[in-house]
Amino acid sequence: MDYVYDYMFHLLNQYAKLLNFKPSMPPNAVELCSEAMACPAKGVWKRFMLDSLEDSPSNAAPCTLPPSYDPPSFKAFLKEKHKAIETVET
Repeated sequence: MDYVYDYMFHLLNQYAKLLNFKPSMPPNAVELCSEAMACPAKGVWKRFMLDSLEDSPSNAAPCTLPPSYDPPSFKAFLKEKHKAIETVET
């Protein structure tokens, strides 16, 4: 759960690069802080909202993917997976 917000920020940033319009803020827009949204909530909802608030941005990269498989190890992985499925089915 710690990296969900970082990952979503990364996805939205990448998606925003594909868009070709310039967003603009309406003249009567009001900025809300996340605490203002959590304040009217009561009980479990309020606790959940306060627990899920982001304290500060992370210094880590949004996600790190493992390196891709080389063909022999990928075939071994698929073979092991197939064997496990066969074991469960029989």
